[in-house]
Amino acid sequence: MKNIGFLSFGHWTASPHSQTRSASDALLQSIEIAVAAEELGADGAYFRVHHFANQLSAPFPLLAAIGARTSRIEIGTGVIDMRYENPLYMAEDAGAADLISGGRLQLGISRGSPEQVIDGFRYFGYEPAEGSDHADMARDHTRVFLQVIQGEGFAEPNPRPMFPNPPGLLRLEPHAPGLRDRIWWGAGSRATAEWTAEQGMNLMSSTLLTEDTGVPFHQLQAEQIQRYRDAWKLAGHPREPRVSVSRSIFPVVSDLDRAYFGRETGSRDQVGQLDGGKARFG
Repeated sequence: MKNIGFLSFGHWTASPHSQTRSASDALLQSIEIAVAAEELGADGAYFRVHHFANQLSAPFPLLAAIGARTSRIEIGTGVIDMRYENPLYMAEDAGAADLISGGRLQLGISRGSPEQVIDGFRYFGYEPAEGSDHADMARDHTRVFLQVIQGEGFAEPNPRPMFPNPPGLLRLEPHAPGLRDRIWWGAGSRATAEWTAEQGMNLMSSTLLTEDTGVPFHQLQAEQIQRYRDAWKLAGHPREPRVSVSRSIFPVVSDLDRAYFGRETGSRDQVGQLDGGKARFG
């Protein structure tokens, strides 16, 4: 292990027993947690993105605010659901947040997890193309996003613009140099990890895999990571890839902590159903 950070869901609830009772509380506390984590020497502050829920959903204002309040810690997401995203607008938001942070953005993206609503991406105006599904749409959005953040011009300039244009085709602004190498894909299977390597993205592997071969979770995850590294080498990318794994850790430091978590000493892998298929949870 080379780096350690935290991943927050950003939950809030109006319960009088909660210390995070509103979206404002969740956002402001997230900023303060990231600042404190940097002061303690942690390497990364990451945030989940969930729509239609009492959780964090719009990451870029939060990441930009953390970037302005910190100076060293990496900041990112785990993960943004690409089914919901306009890849060009997202590229502008990501570029701005990365520049504010001084190039510390580590952006985790993926197809997304089970939702609070049915096909929530449709409410955002997105429909899979004929003959494809929502997972294909997420990958299509991703391909466009990865292309435009490289900073190459692609848009035909207006011959009578409001402001003078540079020569040639125009790119999206603001452009964040190096951001393309700091994009991660949250892979839920071994095959998806191999696809991630082929696309030149870093790998995020969490506490579940959407497949089960009968071996313990840690062995299945190790195989996933090895297959990713092998596919990366085969693709011939010039840089070294990065891999992250997540684990649920509950620091038990008070009587209240012990009341909630102190009795949980016998956790084991679980095998269940997720999105209609078998999954193994570590």
